[in-house]
Amino acid sequence: MILVGLTGGVATGKSTVARMFHQCGASIIDADLLARQVVEPGRPAWRDVVKAFGRGILRPDRTIDRAALAGIVFADYRKLRRLGAIIHPRVAREQAKHVRAIVEKHPHAVIIYDAPVLVEAGAHERMDRLAVVTARRDTQIARLRRRNGFSRAEALRRIRSQMPLSRKRRLADDVIDGDRPLAELRRQVARLFRTYSAMA
Repeated sequence: MILVGLTGGVATGKSTVARMFHQCGASIIDADLLARQVVEPGRPAWRDVVKAFGRGILRPDRTIDRAALAGIVFADYRKLRRLGAIIHPRVAREQAKHVRAIVEKHPHAVIIYDAPVLVEAGAHERMDRLAVVTARRDTQIARLRRRNGFSRAEALRRIRSQMPLSRKRRLADDVIDGDRPLAELRRQVARLFRTYSAMA
């Protein structure tokens, strides 16, 4: 088994790369999905988030309005860290459970842990390898404006709320260029998957 942490910056192409790894045969664990599950209504993390940020972040069905919460935490780094302190340990426990379940069935699995704040949460230290998807800032801004309807200022604020890509690149075992055309990106991912399979 090999556990590869896949991360990058917002709108660098990380989700596209994760899909490509899945098409190659990798098992994918999606940290965003785990983060949504741990804050389902009534769960301990849900209670802690509501206590920290108020009932104004709740929809009528008591689920957390992720857009409302993002508007709060991405405007204040201390609040972003506070949210991370509530969610990251719970996500880490869920991730470990998923890894065990995969390895029981497939002892030589290539497991890709797709996590946007992998390095920020310190989770990269638990990985066998770290793969970082990068893109030029102009690419990130254009994708955020197209995908999320952000203004340029909003896009920049979201990008700057994350750890700089340059720092993630320095920690990476493998750097994947999210600016490449899809066919080239697919070839790079396929090469990396063969490397990971051999290591697993």
